[in-house]
Amino acid sequence: MTIQAKRPQDRSAVRTRPALDMRLMATGTLAIGLALWGVVALAQDGDDKVTTSHGYSYFGNLDYPSDYAHFDFVNPDAPKGGKLVLGATGTFDSLNPYSRKGRPGALTTVQYDQLIESTEDSVGQYYCILCESIEYPESRDWVIFHMREDAVFWDGSPVTAEDVVYSHKLFVTQGLPSYAQAVGRMVTSAEALDTYTVKFTFDPELTKRSRIETVGSTPVFSKAWFEADTENRRLDEPRLEVAMGSGPYKLDSFDVNRRIVYKRNPDYWGKDLPYNTGRYNYDTIQIEYFADQTASFEAFKAGAYTFKVESDPKQWATAYDFPKAKQGIVKLEEIPDGSPPNPTGFVFNLAKPQFADKRVREAIALAFNFEWSNESLLHGLYTTRSSFVEGTHVEAKGKPAGAELEFLKALGDVVPEEVLTEDVWTMHVSDPSDSLPPRRTRRQAMALLQEAGWTVGQDGLARNDKGETLKVNMLIPSNIESSVEGMHDIFVQNLRQIGVDASFEKVDPSQYTLRRRERDYDILYSTRYGSFLSTGGGLTQMYGSAEAEFSLFNPAGLASPLVDAIIDASFVAESQDDTDVALMALDRALRYEFFVIPTGYIADSWVAYFDMYEHPETIPPYDLGYLSFWWVNPEKAAALKAEGHLD
Repeated sequence: MTIQAKRPQDRSAVRTRPALDMRLMATGTLAIGLALWGVVALAQDGDDKVTTSHGYSYFGNLDYPSDYAHFDFVNPDAPKGGKLVLGATGTFDSLNPYSRKGRPGALTTVQYDQLIESTEDSVGQYYCILCESIEYPESRDWVIFHMREDAVFWDGSPVTAEDVVYSHKLFVTQGLPSYAQAVGRMVTSAEALDTYTVKFTFDPELTKRSRIETVGSTPVFSKAWFEADTENRRLDEPRLEVAMGSGPYKLDSFDVNRRIVYKRNPDYWGKDLPYNTGRYNYDTIQIEYFADQTASFEAFKAGAYTFKVESDPKQWATAYDFPKAKQGIVKLEEIPDGSPPNPTGFVFNLAKPQFADKRVREAIALAFNFEWSNESLLHGLYTTRSSFVEGTHVEAKGKPAGAELEFLKALGDVVPEEVLTEDVWTMHVSDPSDSLPPRRTRRQAMALLQEAGWTVGQDGLARNDKGETLKVNMLIPSNIESSVEGMHDIFVQNLRQIGVDASFEKVDPSQYTLRRRERDYDILYSTRYGSFLSTGGGLTQMYGSAEAEFSLFNPAGLASPLVDAIIDASFVAESQDDTDVALMALDRALRYEFFVIPTGYIADSWVAYFDMYEHPETIPPYDLGYLSFWWVNPEKAAALKAEGHLD
């Protein structure tokens, strides 16, 4: 099979899907021309209006009314049954996804419910799950969740306000430091008003963005389960025991580093909620573990697992011509991805002294030849990227003008003059026919090194005034895609051409996880940073100074007064237009600080699966949804088994 290179998708109108985990991504604030459907009651609390609703969004917009039956994108009649089998590479030593240590097993978070959940077809809109209504004032200084009395944990015990409060306190006292500190500052109290009513009160001096959606999106555990063994049942320690949850799936079995099996709970309390209609259709979700990408792909071809989201362009372009794919037993699809591309790339550890001068970072970037890598390693399937919000309406372009310029000027001396007067940084262009960047680009890189105090000697290595070489080591895990490893190999060769004492180091996944957490690297190929089309506390975890030294979501350790000032200003923007102006300025500032070398993006999701899985005709823009709202066609599954293609 031949896969043609695709034209990049027009992303001018797309918005990023909110994260569904504890990362505090910048969500919950975007509204574009949508009706105000969500409010079902307004009261007065002094001079502060109080809203009661079946969901939440910062600007008050909810696409679905309180009596919605299901989401537009799901198949409400999707059959239940069958098995989804996925592949994973590497190892796991824990079934606790929120631990500060160890490597958690895949999909462990599917076992837990939240008070509210976001949707795959909107940005910043959340609908009740464990709660049946939400009450909050215009100031967002507090929120009350009125909980469903029929929600129960797997053991049949009720999910109560005490469980919500206990879970919140677990994350604040034992959760990831960046999350714990941010939420600990934001929430001044969490209290159970009665068995099924919980209230959070917030610090009024801090931004009101991201308050309600953050506490509402916290997974809820059984307080009784944790208190039965407080010594061994901690949130911050790895364990092979699953905390009591109330979610649609629960652990059935596991074999460390080989397999994890989850079974759909037939007695799931929330199976008939409008939010869940058409969802959670598989009886079983199974994850098979393999040592590396090669072993994983061979296992997929043999039918050891049945659904694969492909991320390696070389493999997608050249390896899917095996017999089952040719015969249509394995189906291939390219499904448009409506989210802005993640700012993936080579991330500088800014704590390393050799990267203190931005000119060094710029010189190193000039040695990366995206065009050659794309054509030779990525089969022309990637598109170059410069922006943190590539192709969207808040992407910074050219020199700042109009409202963006006025916004930046209003920030005062924290904004460098060149940000106001120069074009925004864009990725350089190289020759796709030669792995080395053009000679003029190499000369430019060496000149930048010279200006920064690194002189290339007769041995071809750049040294500072102490005689030290410019050492740069890149860290990658052994289970990384072959095309990404190839990019590192060529990048290192090019860096040596401009005098950098460069190398890359491949370590096993467990060691990689440990060193990533401890920031024991010079450059890391990372997907940790996220794009943004709304503002909120997640921006500070990814790009702010307060948690820069330890946040897992800020692998560069970026701490910029300019970026902080823009984020702070975005928090107090009073309209969507003002918010968009601030986010455009943020994109400009992040590119000015230059801490990531972009490596391009794929416009579509590539999926390969045994032809028994089906999905709605229209996939929502912000999530592929194969875990949530795809299903197994029982007749097709039976035929594949009868023909010997499946066990």
